[in-house]
Amino acid sequence: MTAQLPIATEVIPMVLKFHPVISMTDEQLFDFCQLNKDFRIERKANGEIILMSPTGSETEERNFDLIVQLGIWVKQDGTGVGFGSSGGFTLPSGAVRSPDAAWIKKIDWEAIPQDKRKKFAPICPEFVVELRSESDSLKVLQDKMLEYINNGAKLGWLIDRKERKVYIYCPDIAVEELDNPSTLSGEDVLSGFVLDLSSIW
Repeated sequence: MTAQLPIATEVIPMVLKFHPVISMTDEQLFDFCQLNKDFRIERKANGEIILMSPTGSETEERNFDLIVQLGIWVKQDGTGVGFGSSGGFTLPSGAVRSPDAAWIKKIDWEAIPQDKRKKFAPICPEFVVELRSESDSLKVLQDKMLEYINNGAKLGWLIDRKERKVYIYCPDIAVEELDNPSTLSGEDVLSGFVLDLSSIW
């Protein structure tokens, strides 16, 4: 008899509704996140708080490889700064999001006051990546990618390890879907950057 491996089910993040009873300021949200470090916490534009459990070890290992590849290019290129999955950003819509990897032009990053950089910097990264784990809802991540683009991101990659697909997001054009690509190009946004997906899948 062949053993059946358990099939991972999609997990929808927990959503806490405060408004209009309570309006959490940016400072309060930051403090709330510091008090609850066992969760990944984000905020929607409408003020709802999203609670997510930490990612599984395998997904985090793949995400680390992604960040290493991006980080090497960032150091060599020198025109911007890179971020991992723990960094939060306050988007123009008021949402606070933490992509799995991100990049911002150095000139834009340095224009942000130092005290604001220490918390959830008020900026939408030019480049964002979301890496889908076995339990992540694809629809939730797709909506998140559209939110990044609507708030100023120039390029976004949704890497779906579960289905071995990549969804490429850019402003004003339809989402491009790639089946099992071996590499991804940073195009004009990250000129010269090529992500090797062999260690990500």
